[in-house]
Amino acid sequence: MTRKQKRLAVIAGGMGFIAAAVLLVLFAFSQSVAYFYMPGDLAGNPVAPGTRIRLGGLVGAGSVLRGEGSVVRFAVTDPSGEIVNVRYQGILPDLFREGQGVVTEGSFEAGSNIFTADTVLAKHDETYMPKEVADKLKAEGLWEEGKGAAPQGKDAKGQEATGQQAGGQEAKATP
Repeated sequence: MTRKQKRLAVIAGGMGFIAAAVLLVLFAFSQSVAYFYMPGDLAGNPVAPGTRIRLGGLVGAGSVLRGEGSVVRFAVTDPSGEIVNVRYQGILPDLFREGQGVVTEGSFEAGSNIFTADTVLAKHDETYMPKEVADKLKAEGLWEEGKGAAPQGKDAKGQEATGQQAGGQEAKATP
């Protein structure tokens, strides 16, 4: 083999290695992609059972039912009035409660309209809104920047509340 042929073989081998690495990365990302939906989106555009998605909205008032062990059932709703029933097995975040923003990740059960979540994320203060939910509400004209959610509970009395959250982060809610 001449010097030129060796150089071409090394370049071709390197290109092949890079192509294989890129294909593996793309395959890994395609397996972990979860598209974001709100209940109103699912009413007009249902997804196939088993398809992994993120479901965001508000926890419906009076919808939280705790079953045996760590099984929890609740409803996620949005301003359109659509409701999606969710089943979750695990420990819920401390800030999870009715009327608060939530993003769940999972899939619909085959043969039913129940969304089985394996991850539940709750908002962390009175003005936080997940970016996907805020963008969707802004697009529908139902939410304006800077207004956030209405205060609820003991923080709604017109006083500023601060406290320490897990991990040493300070939470601050101002109505």
